Amino acid sequence: MSQESVLSVRDLKTYFFSRSGVAKAVDGVSLDLYEGETLGVVGESGSGKTVTCLSVLRLVPPPGKIVGGKILFENRNLAELPQRELRGIRGKRISMVFQDPMSSLNPFLTVGEQVAEALLVHEPISRREALRRAEDILRKVGIPEPASRLDDYPHRFSGGMRQRVMIAMALIANPKVLIADEPTTALDVTIQAHVLDLFRRIKSEFGTSILLITHNLGIVAGLADRVAVMYAGKVVEYAPTEDLFARPSHPYTLALLKAVPRAGDVGQTVAPIPGVPPDLKRLPPGCSFYDRCPFHAERCREEIPPLAPVAPEHLASCWVGVERQKPGVE
Repeated sequence: MSQESVLSVRDLKTYFFSRSGVAKAVDGVSLDLYEGETLGVVGESGSGKTVTCLSVLRLVPPPGKIVGGKILFENRNLAELPQRELRGIRGKRISMVFQDPMSSLNPFLTVGEQVAEALLVHEPISRREALRRAEDILRKVGIPEPASRLDDYPHRFSGGMRQRVMIAMALIANPKVLIADEPTTALDVTIQAHVLDLFRRIKSEFGTSILLITHNLGIVAGLADRVAVMYAGKVVEYAPTEDLFARPSHPYTLALLKAVPRAGDVGQTVAPIPGVPPDLKRLPPGCSFYDRCPFHAERCREEIPPLAPVAPEHLASCWVGVERQKPGVE
């Protein structure tokens, strides 16, 4: 894996404006996606992980708006790029696989038309050639007899096959970055395993860098090279996957890991995280996890902890966690 960053997000802020206040859905997020790696972004619903990814492609729905930060890709800041230039990047250089394929696929267009669309938009190519390449990419993502399925409509495909179609649509133009937003949601365990194996092959065969959004830590453990843990619109921990699972340094990360059932723990109950995430329109002055944290100190109530190094390539945003990593501190 190269250490050259292909996508760099710096101090990204995406807020949602309404009469009841401003929801800071993404509040100062910084991430780097390296060439050929899979970066997992995890957190509870409402943590800001999906909005972060939608911000990368400037697809945040109203009343959401990017109010600050940079999204650097191929020496350009996507946050400031004119829409005409941005359309040349979406679907070609950066593609996205959305959560729900049934609502993302057009029920009135054949699968062949939808998979070929990115080529027809971005390349000077005939419809016949685009459909030939659509057949080829459908075969690569594991659609049986793809030539006979090009004229089928989405409702003729199972949930797992529709997800493969979505992945084919995202890959057909050979993007440099693939964003996958909860790619196994609503799929049964067997189909999930097939889809995850497909992502492993994508990274190996296509050399694509993958930004993987999920709440499933098992998926992260099996696919991601590094992990960013998000809570209340911020990254609270950022580390290589193995290090994160072995030495979690933020209480929220530790709580997430304790809430996951483990193989062999027969009769053991998982530990749910107490309380609820804070209202993004009324964030507390200090650490957003303060009310749910079993380790909090008085400082945590008043001061927001910075995302600071706790080990090589391992960052955490926690006064208590950071202090514990210092030599001589128990």
